[in-house]
Amino acid sequence: MNRTRILVTLAVGAVLALLVYFQFRAWKEFDWALMLAQARRADPLRLLAGVALIYSVYFLRALRWHIFLRPVRDVSPRRLLGPTIIGFTGLALLGRPGELIRPYLIARRQGLTLSSQIAVWTVERIFDGGAVAVFLAGVVFSGALASTPFFQRSPAALQHLNQLAYLLVAGVLAGALLAVAARRHGTSLAAALEKRLAPLSPRLAHHVRHRVQAFGEGLNTIHDLTSFLQVTGLSLLIWAVIALAYFQVTHAYSELAEITVAHVVLLMVSSMAGSILQLPAVGGGSQLAIIKVLEAVFAVKPELAVGCGILLWLVTFMAIAPVGLVLAHREHLSLRKVEEESHVED
Repeated sequence: MNRTRILVTLAVGAVLALLVYFQFRAWKEFDWALMLAQARRADPLRLLAGVALIYSVYFLRALRWHIFLRPVRDVSPRRLLGPTIIGFTGLALLGRPGELIRPYLIARRQGLTLSSQIAVWTVERIFDGGAVAVFLAGVVFSGALASTPFFQRSPAALQHLNQLAYLLVAGVLAGALLAVAARRHGTSLAAALEKRLAPLSPRLAHHVRHRVQAFGEGLNTIHDLTSFLQVTGLSLLIWAVIALAYFQVTHAYSELAEITVAHVVLLMVSSMAGSILQLPAVGGGSQLAIIKVLEAVFAVKPELAVGCGILLWLVTFMAIAPVGLVLAHREHLSLRKVEEESHVED
């Protein structure tokens, strides 16, 4: 780990520690025994169902990557499943620095360039963001959140959420237009951005040009309307399955029986936002965001919110780690070494 990553990790750790301190100080008296008792009463079958749903997501992700690769290499989803699982294990255990493990392994095994697979990864992230935005907008516009205690007490907050939904829809449309422009004029657009940014920072200008070109190249993996529809459908299916996994975990607690699928979409989005502040193998931001939403929006007691937040993190982030570590061991891979190699090559 280089000096920059150490400083970033320390900064994130300090922010998370401060947030945790203020959170527990606000609660004043937190009953750890009650939290553990509620967790022990959680329905194990629902938790296992949540894990099974999350595991199925990795196959769907491999299938989507197979479609992305189809114009250059016909690789079966089964051959992409191992790198996908190992990659997400690296993300869970190493944090954001582990994100390049998956495109790096796929590039190395299929004889492709890392830049081409980072381009695929970039486009994949855009489809994921678009799918989540569509689900959140659908939930907000349907009025499914209006009955929650928080929004009943604060109609203004619901109005702000509606405005956010409109912004997300506008963002998806703007992203689609940008994608079209990048695909048709990626090289000239990258050169223009580099020229504008070079006086400020030549290094930043070069990095932006590289990323814009990679993005344009990644879009070339969607070579026809059928592929676009397949990738869009898979992206929506992936996040629908993740939402169902959230539903299973929350409903493992009998006290959260009133949480609906629409409600878990809000939990899912808050978890994604919180994951920006994550420590390797520890998490932090994701759990805190879920806990805060459960407590503030759904009027859940602190002990139940903490227990559910931790279980959701374990099921949706960490459950893949044992399988990924076994696969990495069988292939004689060191996650830390692969992560370092991927960043050096990038």
